[in-house]
Amino acid sequence: MSDEHGHVEVSTVTLGAEYAGDFAPGSEVATPDVAEYALWLGDDSLILAQRLGAWISRAPELEEDVALANIALDLLGHARSLLRYAGTATGRSEDDLAYWRDEHEFRSAHLFEQPNGDFAHTIVRQFGASHYLFELYLRLRASTDPVLAAVAAKAVKEVDYHRDHADQWMLRLALGTDESRRRLLIALDDLWPTVAELFEDEPLNDRLEGLAPRPSTLRAAFDDSIAPVLRECELETPSTFEASGGGRRGNHSEYLGPLLAELQVLARQHPGASW
Repeated sequence: MSDEHGHVEVSTVTLGAEYAGDFAPGSEVATPDVAEYALWLGDDSLILAQRLGAWISRAPELEEDVALANIALDLLGHARSLLRYAGTATGRSEDDLAYWRDEHEFRSAHLFEQPNGDFAHTIVRQFGASHYLFELYLRLRASTDPVLAAVAAKAVKEVDYHRDHADQWMLRLALGTDESRRRLLIALDDLWPTVAELFEDEPLNDRLEGLAPRPSTLRAAFDDSIAPVLRECELETPSTFEASGGGRRGNHSEYLGPLLAELQVLARQHPGASW
């Protein structure tokens, strides 16, 4: 079911475990190329989930605490399925991939790694990320790989909620006070250069014909999706320099290392522990 804006109605409460049980290890085994691609998507979601989790108890209002926590849980669910599937190619578990890879082994794009900053920075990051993920998963539902297609079919419904949440906050900040608009404009200037990386084709994409859409083919739909929101916000489409990127090749921003140290510290201090 969708509303008058075409947004699919979904519950805001989705636990990561819902995804993790869908594909038992061994039921489908990823090829090396598909496993690498699953790492791209899984790392994006894992890193963004970690960022959003830091807002819990710190958001500007209680309702937003709950909303950001639920978005983080959705993303964690996507990450668990994708990392579990990626691990079938090498016999590694989702925990192995989350906790026992070093920075250069991660494949997240730079946008997802950016710090929370003030609330406007978090919303601009969500605005770019959720519109991108929606267009990606919308197309990935047609993948000839059954696991990628199934994950995308669930994920697209949830990231549609995520983009609606970001859109509404973009409007509130842009049309609220002079201060909220000032901060939003700074956030756009700071973060928008990292968006271009999301649509850069890599050599891997040449080997995924029929399995995954080429990133460059998503750009037009992404631009069409954000344009009406920006118009309503009385903002111009950001036109800034494009950051160099490189996350898909293991070249990351300076922000990923500290995030991973926090994410991985407990597992590495207590190797082999279970809970």
